[in-house]
Parts: sequence; C-alpha cells; structure tokens
Amino acid sequence: MKSYPRQTGKRIGMLTPSSNTVLEPYTSAMFGPFGDEASAHFGRFRVVEISMSDASKTQFTNAPILEAANRLAEAQVDLIAWNGTSASWLGLDTDRALCALIETETGIKATSTALAYDQLYRGLGIETLGLVTPYISEIQDLIIENYAGQGIMVTADERLHEKINHAFGTYSADHVAALIRSVAKAKPAAVSIVCTNFRGAPQAAEIEAETGVPVFDSVSVTAAHCMREVGLDPARVTGWGSVFQRFSEIQTPT
Repeated sequence: MKSYPRQTGKRIGMLTPSSNTVLEPYTSAMFGPFGDEASAHFGRFRVVEISMSDASKTQFTNAPILEAANRLAEAQVDLIAWNGTSASWLGLDTDRALCALIETETGIKATSTALAYDQLYRGLGIETLGLVTPYISEIQDLIIENYAGQGIMVTADERLHEKINHAFGTYSADHVAALIRSVAKAKPAAVSIVCTNFRGAPQAAEIEAETGVPVFDSVSVTAAHCMREVGLDPARVTGWGSVFQRFSEIQTPT
C-alpha cells in the first residue's frame, strides 16, 4: 500500500453565524495563496437576527458557541476564531471572556473579529474612523459608543437599518462600496466595515487606491489576524485591500 506524507499545514477553525453566506467563500479565497500550508474550517451556531432584543441576545450565550468550538477542536485546528462582530456592541470584554472559555474547554488558542480589530487599531494608532454596517441604529450607536471608549472617534458612518442577518449578505459588493466611498469623504484614518456577512472586501483595494483611505473589512481583518496568529505572513495575500500588509507590519501592542 502506497504511503503519503501527512498534511501538516496550519488549520484555522472559524466559528460562524448560521445564517452567514459571505465569510466562508471569502475567507477560503483569502487563504488561497498558502495552498497546503494553511486551511480554514467552519463551525456554525444559530444567529439569525442582530438587535438588542432578548431573542437576539440569547444567540450569543456560551453553550452553543462552546459546542461549535468543541466540534472544531475535533479537527485538531491550531486556532479557533469567533468570526463575528457582536463584541463591537456588547463590549470587548465579552469576547475576552468567551475566548478564555474556549481555550479552557478545548486547550486551543482562541481569538475573535473584535479582538483582531482592537489589535489593528492599537497597532496603527487609529484615532478617527469611518464606520459602515448593515445594522439598525440601536446597534450602530452602541458600536460608536464603544469605539469612543477605546479612544476612537467615528467621524462618518453609514447604516442600512437591517436586523435579519441573512439579509446582510444579499447586498451587492457595489452597494457596500458606495457606502464605503460615502464615509471615506470625511477622510478618517480608516474605514471599517463591521459585519462578517457584508460584501466589503472585494472592492477594498480599489477604494483605497481611489481615496487614499485604508479599508478594513471584518472578514479580511479576521483572516489576516488569524494568519499572523499561527505564524503565516498575511502580506502574501493580495487583491483584498491593504489590511493584510498592515497586519504583517504592525508591532503587537502590549
């Protein structure tokens, strides 16, 4: 019987909202340049609505997330990332606590989209920000408030007033690009598209070249951060905006 060498590339586990249709194909494409050196794997838990209703809040309780994390751990991944932005309005401490629980439960290092953004903002010294989301105002205003607590002023923002998570992914990349261009006119230090089910990544590089404003899409930010966390060089990824090069260059904040 012919033997084959065991595949030894880095494996990144992504915890994914159940109704998300954007982050999986985008993330897989972003990992493409690494070939067999790295792969992304996905585990879903139920998220269908983004609001401050009791039903929405219970989607982010620990039990279903830990169940999904344990299933990813069975794939012997090197890192588990909560690929979602809920801590942007619930507060960074919620993701810090969640990641500590995942690490205790699985023995695998854990991170999140919100923590990736925090590392990026602090590493680059971001103080002003343009914000683009599909969310309702109740959520958007909380995000802006939380950013202010981190020393970041949102100087321009766009929101679509949607709360059904699946609907976020139905807006075209052109539609999202128009929102990005709108807030970029205020010339913030960067524009962030805070939602992992929103098509901000495909035109990020084009808008950066056009406006001179860095564009930080949530799917791209999470992917670049995870690459760095497992020892890969994010700068190898091109065509999705400068965030991959920026993660490659920043010093890890203390």
